[in-house]
Amino acid sequence: MTRKGASEVRNDFSGTLDRVAKRRDRIVLQKRGKDVAVLVPLEDLAMLEELEDKLDVLDALRAEAEAAAKGEKPIPWEQRGRTAVRPYAGNS
Repeated sequence: MTRKGASEVRNDFSGTLDRVAKRRDRIVLQKRGKDVAVLVPLEDLAMLEELEDKLDVLDALRAEAEAAAKGEKPIPWEQRGRTAVRPYAGNS
């Protein structure tokens, strides 16, 4: 994976985007020598988001099974207090 400093990317932003979009390169962006972000092709982002969704479902299923094993019943979102925070994906 390629690493580039912020000033290098700024000087050739169009070329950097072309490398990511056309050649499907992943580029780690650095600021003062430290990795701070990554440019990835949209296809990679879609794959990461799909994987994250699948992991969230697995976590929810595990939590439901654990609660069921303890004899607990899940509380629907609508019945939780206003202080309850929905997971990010359902936070609309």
